[in-house]
Amino acid sequence: MLARLAILLAMAAAPAAAEQITGATYSGETTRYPHGALGDPVEHDSLTITTDQGRSLTLRWSDQIVFEDTAPRLADLDGDGAPEVLTVESHETFGARLAIYHLHKDALGLAAATPFIGQRFRWLSVIGAADLDGDGQTEIAYIDRPHLAKTLRIWRYEAAGNKATLTPVADLKGLTNHQIGWDFILGGIRTCGGLPEIITADADWTQIQSTTLSGETLTTEPIAPYTGPKSIQGALDCTP
Repeated sequence: MLARLAILLAMAAAPAAAEQITGATYSGETTRYPHGALGDPVEHDSLTITTDQGRSLTLRWSDQIVFEDTAPRLADLDGDGAPEVLTVESHETFGARLAIYHLHKDALGLAAATPFIGQRFRWLSVIGAADLDGDGQTEIAYIDRPHLAKTLRIWRYEAAGNKATLTPVADLKGLTNHQIGWDFILGGIRTCGGLPEIITADADWTQIQSTTLSGETLTTEPIAPYTGPKSIQGALDCTP
């Protein structure tokens, strides 16, 4: 009887597993921000997440901001075993920003965001997230204005309780991963041995580029001719 009581007490004392995000989608189609970078004037005003406890939570922007993106992305940015949600939001006056959402105290909230680019109809396209320099912290890579500035930007994510910080790490011009009107984004992050490599095209769409981060320095080199979207996928598969 005492042994059974001890087991029951231990079970009662054990903390419940933290709720985790298991999926995310955009919804709420809207044409109030008719940029059309992704092929049509329709964007989304809502982000909906599902959790491992069967809940569905939705955040909706009623005006000014839309989600201008192909899909939200899940990534464990702070290393706690639970994913955050990476999104791209666009403001009707100030253009796009990277915005990270997470669960905190059972609610879906904004964890951190980069500044808006600063001008309407200026967009960014996410590449991915990884520990790019091997320091144990996660960096996020995206292309700032893939049709204009064609600049790779790296930000470091660090958790701080309810909020988090995104710190700029490094920039490199002359790279892109999207052509205007495409409803998809090319490239990503591969690990074929050693540190992760960021795979994009060069600014002229003639070469596939591999870019690595060391400290605050980005180094890029061509690894194969760009011959179409399938050639980028081959590079992500480590061929070449």
